[in-house]
Amino acid sequence: MPSPGNELVRKHWTNLVAALAPPAGIPEYRASFEELCATFPVPAGTLVEKVDAGGIPALVITHPDVDPGPAGSTVLWTHSGGYIFGSAHGYRSFGAAVSLAAGARVLMVDYRLAPEHPYPAALDDATGAYRWLLAQGTAPERIVVGGDSAGGGLALATLLALRDAGDPLPAGGVAVSPVADYTLSGESMDTRAHVDPIASRETLDGLGALYRGDAAVDNPYLSPLFGDYSGIPPLLLLVGTDEVLHDDAVRVVAKATAAGVDARLIVGQDQTHIWTLFASILPEGQQAVDEIGRFVRQVSTK
Repeated sequence: MPSPGNELVRKHWTNLVAALAPPAGIPEYRASFEELCATFPVPAGTLVEKVDAGGIPALVITHPDVDPGPAGSTVLWTHSGGYIFGSAHGYRSFGAAVSLAAGARVLMVDYRLAPEHPYPAALDDATGAYRWLLAQGTAPERIVVGGDSAGGGLALATLLALRDAGDPLPAGGVAVSPVADYTLSGESMDTRAHVDPIASRETLDGLGALYRGDAAVDNPYLSPLFGDYSGIPPLLLLVGTDEVLHDDAVRVVAKATAAGVDARLIVGQDQTHIWTLFASILPEGQQAVDEIGRFVRQVSTK
């Protein structure tokens, strides 16, 4: 049985959907999501450092109880928001939670947003931030690349792009509720629409169109479901049962596993889109963050 916090999460999503209804536009989308993120507490003493990650603005977030040291692990995270809204600043609470769970610092990338900066701007920023970490002397085996929602799809695309470019690959990848298929062909787009309080085929198609521009919807750097996962490092994907994106995660894990990747899937029973974001008010969200932390510790400390 889901915890009482589950209903609060659904209320937050319902309120956000109402705030985004027409005539609201992109400025309202961005402001409303930042207002939601501002309700999540940032632990006192959390170190939040602005950095220029090779020309890409980012925050390095370290929980006050974490001292990763100069050789510690780093989680590079790309936030949610359909490539249209969201920010590193709004993700400080989540970044601190991941930092504590993983015993690592979190590089929260403020990638450029569409429609001002369509594809491949976000991908260029994510790969650029990773290469900046390498240039700073961070060993690739001490880095995990992760993200949620659109940022989850971006994390997977980043791994594919780095592999294809011949870059040293990180220790692993994490994707929470990833948007991995802009053809929107997953059965859950229809079968789970009645239980998803925030995402829908129409919403994903509309936001996706603003980001993808002229790119083909099955471009693997845009829809990583269609990528070749050969040689990709271990993956952890998380998705809720109550998501239209459920099948995106399931199919990515199946494809990666078939390519020989150590890919694990965690399905949150009765959970909605990116329930990890609500870790401060949702026990199941905190449990999922703890799973992410265990994965990071496992793959980046070998």
